[in-house]
Order: sequence, then C-alpha cells, then structure tokens
Amino acid sequence: MILRAFTLCTAILAFSGTAFAVIATEQEANVTQEQVEAAQAAWGAALVRISAAHASDGIEMARQEAEAALDTLYGFEMGPVLFKPTLAAAPHTVRTTRDGALSYFIGHDDDFPADKGFALNAWSEVEVENAAIFISQNTAMTMGQVHITGPDGAVTTVDKTWGFQLDEAGELRIVLHHSSLPFAAK
Repeated sequence: MILRAFTLCTAILAFSGTAFAVIATEQEANVTQEQVEAAQAAWGAALVRISAAHASDGIEMARQEAEAALDTLYGFEMGPVLFKPTLAAAPHTVRTTRDGALSYFIGHDDDFPADKGFALNAWSEVEVENAAIFISQNTAMTMGQVHITGPDGAVTTVDKTWGFQLDEAGELRIVLHHSSLPFAAK
C-alpha cells in the first residue's frame, strides 16, 4: 500500500507541472533558507538590472551594475570564487576571479575574447526553481534550475548549482556558481 501511494504520488508530481516548495536540509545551521532564497532572488534581480541598464544607457552603465552585483553578491574578497558560466569554453571554462566573472556578464574584455556578455541579452525576469537546498553551519548549497525570460518572452532554462558562505559581516556570498544547459538526448 505504501509503495502504491508512493508510485501514485510520483506520477502526480511527474505530470502535474507544478513546482513544489523545497524545504532545506539543515545541520547546525547559521544560515537560513530565507537567506539562501533571498540571495538567489538578488542574483536574478541583478541580472535583470544589468540587462536594463545596457538597454537604456549602454555598456558603461551595464558595467557599473555588473560590478555592483559582483561586489555585493559574490565572495571574491574571501578568495577565489568557483565560477563556471553556462556558455564558457576552454581556455576560460572556469573563472575564479572577479574580472573573469565580469567579462562573462558584460563581455568587452580582450582577455576573454569569446565572451559576448550574457547579462546584455535584455533579460526581463528570472525564476529560481530549487531541487534541493543543503545548509550546514556557515555554508549553503543549492541545485536546481533557473528560468530566464528574454525580450521576446522566450524562456531559457539552465541547470544551476550555487554555493554560499557567510562572510565576516554575516552576509551570504556566492562562492560557487556552476551553470550549464540541461541535458538533451540526441
């Protein structure tokens, strides 16, 4: 009976299309689920602000927005950030510096000639869908998908893993950012 109920529940989840709230796994947590979700929402809002600044005021305003986002959301002041952007390729697949992350967001950097500026795509909305959140002491990790709406209303979905760490001031900072396109069977 329990197996049948589990199977029925699984079938409903698989076909309903409904996103259910995730409850974080917590172990001796100094970070709250609300802080994690707020940090994710702040990242999405920053992406939209960078896009809007570029559309209305050009690359220099987009650069200012991107720099502000990197300085407030990421933990570069704590050490290298493990940053693997969605469409990055060798030799710059993984970026551990602020300059590498900035280039991915806005391009215009001779050291990263393949970067076109991911955040310059006139994104209008970002929705984070967590599959799981794990919190332990001063760190949190999340895995799931991010849905980003473009100027024509089309939604781009990426698989996203984030790692967060409380800094000395008690602010939650991104120290791991891994993004990739969802697997597509050939």
